[in-house]
Amino acid sequence: MSSRLYFGDKPYNPDVLSCLANLSNDEVFTPPEVANKILDLLPEKIWSDSSVTFLDPFTKTGVFLREITRRLLIGLEPEFPNLQERINHILNYQIWGIAITELTALLSRRTLYCSKKANGKYSIDSLFDDPDGHIRYKAGEHLWAGDRCHFCGASKQQYDRDSALESYTYEFIHTPYPERIFNNMQFDVIVGNPPYQLSDGGYGKSAAPIYQKFVEQAKKLNPRYLSMIIPSRWFSGGRGLDEFRAEMLSDKHIRELTDYESFKEVFPGVDLAGGACYFLWDRDDEGSCKIVNIRDGKRTKANRFLDEFPVFVRDNKAVDIIRRIRSIHEGRYLDDVVSSSKPFGLRTFYKPTKSGVPCHFIQRIGDGFANPEDVTDQFQLLNKWKLLIPRSPIAGQTDFSKAVKFYSDQNTAIVPPGMCCTESFLVAYAADSKEEVLSFKSYLFTKVARFLLLQAVASQDVTKRRFLFVPDLGKYDHIFTDNELCSHFDLTDEDWEYIDSRISETDQVK
Repeated sequence: MSSRLYFGDKPYNPDVLSCLANLSNDEVFTPPEVANKILDLLPEKIWSDSSVTFLDPFTKTGVFLREITRRLLIGLEPEFPNLQERINHILNYQIWGIAITELTALLSRRTLYCSKKANGKYSIDSLFDDPDGHIRYKAGEHLWAGDRCHFCGASKQQYDRDSALESYTYEFIHTPYPERIFNNMQFDVIVGNPPYQLSDGGYGKSAAPIYQKFVEQAKKLNPRYLSMIIPSRWFSGGRGLDEFRAEMLSDKHIRELTDYESFKEVFPGVDLAGGACYFLWDRDDEGSCKIVNIRDGKRTKANRFLDEFPVFVRDNKAVDIIRRIRSIHEGRYLDDVVSSSKPFGLRTFYKPTKSGVPCHFIQRIGDGFANPEDVTDQFQLLNKWKLLIPRSPIAGQTDFSKAVKFYSDQNTAIVPPGMCCTESFLVAYAADSKEEVLSFKSYLFTKVARFLLLQAVASQDVTKRRFLFVPDLGKYDHIFTDNELCSHFDLTDEDWEYIDSRISETDQVK
């Protein structure tokens, strides 16, 4: 009896690279299907050009290198009719990779050369003398500048350790001269899926993004084309990403950007808030960018400039709504109203005291007290009625393709004069009367206001900067409704139907 698996009358022969478990949420293996979608962004003509050179500077499974080779094998057949000559040319003169670990180097060589040694008996290449072929791995060391790595920002306390342990010194970003890695070789195409973040030794499970460093380093090599898949958090948030975001949004060489609001839709089984995106950077062409939104398998497309707003608005349908509201509203926005982080100078992990200033702590602690000497009031908020909102109002929801709530009576609080809070909360609004704060709360709880907030949110961290699209109405003296706001901002029935679908119901204002 045959041991082969069948689906109906068809044999089941899975691609092994689609079956591998991810190393972690930081180092995500790319499914072959996704790799090919990214390669589809490149001009078709390069697959029949025997002079084009390719580099994956952070190869894990070798999937990009394999799929590039597969395409070249088809495109170069007229120039190299002999299969072995074609293979030798592609692998020796067109394909290079830098592995992120010794393990992924072996895996990538096995994927590309069909042998863990490029010059081995079973290698499909017949020219290599070097067992590594063109897939390089070099163990390195962090360059410590105080308690951080000068290149990647890794914590010395956490990563200055025994050489038997992985140090995550990715070669591509641990040098000021990436061009020297391959002896000043010029690469036409740089493509891949970089590591996303490193634990930074901070409070709890704190981690800092590093994917931006790979993008920046790749640009230094000045390829003709650059395409990477990275988390979408850079659109509007992310610690230490302000300069990267500004540079990316102003870069007119980014000609295509495909954005998945759910990370799981592109990487099944991986749970990262904010989704994922891949882009095409074209050195020799610039202009507007083709934006493709993908949500639950449905696509919307638009051509627009990335820097139209201070943050990137991923939702093509939302852009028209924002434009219309901004044309009507001439006043300020709530990013000028909502408080900064740590409104009273108290950290999240501040421990309650037995007496002192009444203080609102995280839910598991509730109300308590803070030492008066630890409480600051630089924003003159302490002696007013205040609406407190959580800094992470959607903790636990990583899939932004689903309707978002943000706020409810369960995670917000109206507190009286004399009460402060830790940095787990922001002061959304402060006034001399409770009635005015209640009016503001009714506005914030509308779906229109929360929809506008959503357009600047790409992670679970919602600070004052995320309110830049929510108008400050200036006068809060009644209970606001969505009907009133739709009329005020001249929103159509179609606009409202879309807003209603993106924001979930919340509690009634009390």
